[in-house]
Amino acid sequence: MDLVLASGNRGKAREIGALLAPSGWKLVAQSELGIAEVEETGTTFVENALLKARHAAAASGRAALADDSGLEVDALDGAPGVRSARYAGGGGDAANVAKLLEALRGVPPSRRSARFRCVLVLVRASDDPAPLIAEGAWEGVIAEAPRGSNGFGYDPVFLVPELGRTAAELVPDDKNARSHRGQALARLVAALAR
Repeated sequence: MDLVLASGNRGKAREIGALLAPSGWKLVAQSELGIAEVEETGTTFVENALLKARHAAAASGRAALADDSGLEVDALDGAPGVRSARYAGGGGDAANVAKLLEALRGVPPSRRSARFRCVLVLVRASDDPAPLIAEGAWEGVIAEAPRGSNGFGYDPVFLVPELGRTAAELVPDDKNARSHRGQALARLVAALAR
């Protein structure tokens, strides 16, 4: 089955494509079909994922899969949250990480708990009355400085305590087996199999 991925984020497309490959699904990025991204006006990950999935399905006439995910830092009352990709005002990954580290300056490691959260939504059509929704969360700690060159976004500062490494220091298969997105996708695939 072909699915339109309602995202222009290459990192997400790479991860989701790798995680879906064993189930035989083929992902087509909405940008390959000339579909522009929709404005994310939701206040929750679920709202934004639904907006994106319905938009891609309406524009393509196909089933669509959307991911809305982000980083929640406890010492920052859950920020950057749904604004994770736009935390630094659209300056990209490096600017977002720099702003996060500045916001946590002086916060001790014991208070740097955080989690990546992911919500996936699959709609069979833009007006699908029963979209499939799957969620995942990955607990960690924000490191004091970036480490590693794999992954994208906040991966270089997301420390996995039991491994002593950041998400950016993990090889893709290890990251996908643990990550919020990997968890959500496993739940989505299981729901589709039922």
